[in-house]
Amino acid sequence: MASDELGDFTTREFEALGKRRTVYELGTGPAVIVIAEMPGITPAVADFARRVSSIGCTAVMPHLFGEPGRDPTTAKNRPDVGLFVRSIVPACVSREFHVLATGKTSPVVDWLRELARDAHDRCGGPGVGAVGMCFTGGFALAMATDERMLAPVLSQPSLPFGLTKRHRDSIDISPDELAVVKQRCDAGLQVIGLRFTGDKLVPGERFEFLRRELGDAFVAIELDDGSANPAPPNPPHSVLTDHLIDEPGEPTRDALDRVLDLFRSRLLTDR
Repeated sequence: MASDELGDFTTREFEALGKRRTVYELGTGPAVIVIAEMPGITPAVADFARRVSSIGCTAVMPHLFGEPGRDPTTAKNRPDVGLFVRSIVPACVSREFHVLATGKTSPVVDWLRELARDAHDRCGGPGVGAVGMCFTGGFALAMATDERMLAPVLSQPSLPFGLTKRHRDSIDISPDELAVVKQRCDAGLQVIGLRFTGDKLVPGERFEFLRRELGDAFVAIELDDGSANPAPPNPPHSVLTDHLIDEPGEPTRDALDRVLDLFRSRLLTDR
């Protein structure tokens, strides 16, 4: 059941490939799959979903980990370490997420593709969009093997964890699926990626890899750390949520607007 922070969202259960999960939805129009960052569907992630719904899309948020609606900071405005541990440890040991493997797509992406197909059937429009964040950042890229995916966004894609040069110079997608996405990019697909330049969880080599593989189809939005909201958790990481300064003229707000413009141009063209 949704917490008070998610009271304006409807909930439903979606089952595919033997996995049943709660999905939070808001709005009408073509679907955008909002895949939460660690530690889950926080108030800031929900606010981003509200922005998606405000432009005329349906925000579709699957609950993959964490405690939906839970604030990730404590009463003393510090990161809730316990919440992060309870969220990330089960995900890291789960067979559905590849946190260290290079050249592999996390198995949970198959379930997300099924969710996107279902959302497209229910919500209509020319196709769907997706935003992956942090731990899930690369999932939107792997979902783009499906032609229904018209607007993939990779916000601070953090997997595989950058322990070695090989890990840093890669992203969590298999070679075969990357080849399909590259063909779609040649045919006009555009992929947006966002990161803060000093973010060690999203090394610069990862965006160089995406530029090399996707060419001009990859639109890299790389922001100076000084443009981030200084609120915890720190250092700067979450471009569209925790470290967004939602004021006109701010670099992070400009980044948010470019993401929303991608959804408008690819999903709302028949309106």
